Amino acid sequence: MAGDKNNTPANYLDKSMDKIKIIGAREHNLKNISLEIPRDKMVVITGLSGSGKSSLAFDTIFAEGQRRYVESLSSYARQFLGVIEKPDVDYIEGLSPAISIDQKSASNNPRSTVGTITEIYDYLRLLFARAGIPHCPNCKKPVSQQSATEITEQILGSAKETLRIMILAPLVSDRKGEHRDVFARIRKSGFSRLRVDGTVMDLDEAQSKELDKQKKHTIEVVVDRLILEKHDEDKSNRMRLFDSIEKALEIGGGYIKIVYVDKNIEEQYSEAFACPDCNISLPEISPRSFSFNSPHGACPYCQGLGTILEIDPKLILPNPRLTILEGAIRPWSKTASNSTWYMATLRAMAAKNRIPLDKPIGLLDKEQLRKILYGTGEEHFNVGGYSVKYEGIISNLERRYKETGSDYIRAEIEKYMIYRTCGACRGKRLRPEILGVLITNKNIIDVSEMTIDRCFDFFDKLEAKLNAQQKKISNQIIKEIKERLTFLLNVGLPYLTINRNATTLSGGEAQRIRLATQIGSGLQGVVYILDEPSIGLHQKDNGKLLKTLKNL
Repeated sequence: MAGDKNNTPANYLDKSMDKIKIIGAREHNLKNISLEIPRDKMVVITGLSGSGKSSLAFDTIFAEGQRRYVESLSSYARQFLGVIEKPDVDYIEGLSPAISIDQKSASNNPRSTVGTITEIYDYLRLLFARAGIPHCPNCKKPVSQQSATEITEQILGSAKETLRIMILAPLVSDRKGEHRDVFARIRKSGFSRLRVDGTVMDLDEAQSKELDKQKKHTIEVVVDRLILEKHDEDKSNRMRLFDSIEKALEIGGGYIKIVYVDKNIEEQYSEAFACPDCNISLPEISPRSFSFNSPHGACPYCQGLGTILEIDPKLILPNPRLTILEGAIRPWSKTASNSTWYMATLRAMAAKNRIPLDKPIGLLDKEQLRKILYGTGEEHFNVGGYSVKYEGIISNLERRYKETGSDYIRAEIEKYMIYRTCGACRGKRLRPEILGVLITNKNIIDVSEMTIDRCFDFFDKLEAKLNAQQKKISNQIIKEIKERLTFLLNVGLPYLTINRNATTLSGGEAQRIRLATQIGSGLQGVVYILDEPSIGLHQKDNGKLLKTLKNL
């Protein structure tokens, strides 16, 4: 790569366009380098440390390829990508858009996994949404579709007291837009009331109030409002409920919502799937239902993370030999003294409940510790002439963590918190009704917890276990999944699981996953720049890696 004084732009222009021509590269420690790199070939840049390999490959060729590609985009698109500086080089010709695959961490996003990076999880979502069999999350029996009659009987059977209900037909669910066509369709259908983003209003009011097209909206038609009496035997009332449910199902595409007005409770029913034994209706099953990044599928308690950040009592009271008066409460030890409001409230509670504050906390019984940490509920105490409740140390910190707008306070409270597996989903990240959708007795998380090689074997044998309808639906989806799994096997990653968190991958693993993803994308005419792709790879897998690189 030594500089050549005879190399001039004119000499290079005379040659064919089957090469990448670089003249006068001076980025970082490059000394006016001019060279040609053949296109559509596998080229290795090697040399001593500090000889300029990365400066040439990444900081010159890749940087210029990216800059030219960004410049070809519209000004609207460029504003989101930022300005890319031109590398210090006189001239580059024959350069295609460039993709860099380096050894940096795959992602810092806690929601990113091997499956989401490689799009395998996207195909799994599609497969389970189309070919999966829903099961009741309670009794585990396969669920079937509900008719309008069954929904009517279910609602009447739940009327243990006088109930005011509102029957809604969902038209738009969490979708961006102004939805003027939806309002026009409602008017044409003869309905005058609807619920927009949780607020019931007249159609005229809804049309006069323009919706923000950049925000997601939910629109539901108010089909009927009626009062149900306990053990209602009025046939006309029963018939009205049936007719309204039937109409709502027709408008809502097989889905309705029943709002119990006095209880402020909503229940969703559908003609799709429901368990009559457990009185449970499942939501619409679609690919987004299986996404832990979507509110439609994510566990509502951990928001799809599988873990919950909770305050650990052991971090609040780290030294069992200290008494509370000696500063056993760690969050209070730096800033609080016996004269603070919190301590005064604790003293009042302890005096009334006979909890000795001069006794080592390790010798207090469980009930005494529970009251200190979690409070005493609605019980009131006299503190400085005021009647107040004792909130509890952990309850107080949890409230302040949720309510504060200060990053500093949140960071301070996080010192006493640890991540625990979500008790609701047990780390599965999805709603229980979604985990009940099975293919050959396995849900989507069961498959995601398999290693790449076991997952490939599972799909290799799956087609023989499917019925005719499932085969017809899933043939192409399974083919795409197996292709991507093969790419991962070929780059030496059979031991990874589909749900492996991207933040836990090594640099070499992350690089080879991105490499496998690029192969699966099927792009052509692109310059790929890889940084030591064989690093961390077992010697026996080098042949597979070379074969994979040739497939690019």
